[in-house]
Amino acid sequence: MNPIKKLAGQTAIYGLSSVIGRLLNYLLVPLYTRYFLPEEYGLVTEMYAYVAFLVVILTYGIETAFFRFSNKENNNKKVYSTALISLVFSSSFSMLLMFSGSSLIANFLGAGIESRFIEWFAIIVGLDAISSIAFAKLREEENAIRFATIKLLAIITNIGLNIFFIVYKGYGLEIFGASCSGGIEYIFIANLISSIVTIVLLSPKMLKIEFVFDRIIWRKMMIYALPLLFAGLAGMVNETIDRILLKHLLPNSATAQHELGLYGAFYKLSIIMVLFIQTFRFAAEPFFFAQYKQKDDRKVYADVMKYFVIIMMVIFLTATIFYDFIIGFLGSAYHDERGFLVVSILLLANLFLGIFFNLSIWYKLTEKTIFGAYLSIIGAVITILLNVILIPKMGFVGSAWATLVCYFSMVSASYFFGKKYFPIPYQIGKIFLYLVSMLGIYLLVYNQYFNLMINSLLLLGFIIFVYLLEKPKPTA
Repeated sequence: MNPIKKLAGQTAIYGLSSVIGRLLNYLLVPLYTRYFLPEEYGLVTEMYAYVAFLVVILTYGIETAFFRFSNKENNNKKVYSTALISLVFSSSFSMLLMFSGSSLIANFLGAGIESRFIEWFAIIVGLDAISSIAFAKLREEENAIRFATIKLLAIITNIGLNIFFIVYKGYGLEIFGASCSGGIEYIFIANLISSIVTIVLLSPKMLKIEFVFDRIIWRKMMIYALPLLFAGLAGMVNETIDRILLKHLLPNSATAQHELGLYGAFYKLSIIMVLFIQTFRFAAEPFFFAQYKQKDDRKVYADVMKYFVIIMMVIFLTATIFYDFIIGFLGSAYHDERGFLVVSILLLANLFLGIFFNLSIWYKLTEKTIFGAYLSIIGAVITILLNVILIPKMGFVGSAWATLVCYFSMVSASYFFGKKYFPIPYQIGKIFLYLVSMLGIYLLVYNQYFNLMINSLLLLGFIIFVYLLEKPKPTA
């Protein structure tokens, strides 16, 4: 099978769980923004920002190391068993630490965060870390249907419980220590139960193996993975630190939680771009490793990048052109005039994030994963500096600009290093042409030169333009 078509097929199946599941989760945003005030939703946003860091720490790059050494070592089962045992041990230890220090952690994080929240998330993050390697095994086996089924069941459980708990005031949740006041705690409890369901569904994949811990393989995997851990942490700084810093850097502390809630909601509106990146990533990572050193592998990587960027550009234009429809998903308290600009900037930032993921294959294939850490650290420094400078002056709009500058800088640096260590013949000319065309259409939309009908025709024109340039030339 044509490798590009094979990747597209795998991406479509993973997309069933990722896109449909995330879209279903996306439908929770109207629920949250109608039942909770921006300052309440700001607390939810803050908690999940901390969780993002914990997930990276507790998985410590071992997923990617598993893919690498599954293709490199002779004993695939031993690699999986070693990775699973490592995650079970480290996750159990972290849960014990967080439970024993829950009150101390809650006090340190500040007002609104309770010790029981810390305990719930200790279990959530621990279980999710363990389940990540089982999901990685399904991806390595190209068992996309089972992967998608389990993901969807967990997502449906989470959504159903959110609706039940929030609308019906958490009937029966006294066992979790919930106050039955209809508060944000029900979001966390629904997540906890969903994580338990996930680990139960994955248990056959984890239990039906020969438990062997190979110290030599583990040491090799950790040497490979640790730079990815630092890269992941720096990446989380790029993705989430703004939602932590906003609370502390906004000049008016009385409205800081409110502003954080608005920004968190706008960030959710830009999630459609992240949906495709995540879906693509599930299929692409094992695909890239399997394709390595095959015939025309670098040409395949270049073609994947081009088609990926085209799809991302179509998503960007669709989201910005139909923004007035998208903003209707949020409650009226979240209809702030800054929304369109912030969502546009975040969408463009996520486009560059997707490009960076494609570019990152050069240091993963050449085992120069330390460069992943360097690049992400560069991005993290830019993110922190720009947030510190811009938030006091521009509020959360400054955070959005910081995110865009960060990802653009990382793409530029990664492309430069990639040309030196693992040159891939990316079609830069075409990609730049498409990017300029996309931004030209966006500027017309932003300045309100035309109505929705004409803007839609411009989107259609962009798609036709790309199709004509990409249409296979007839052979003589």
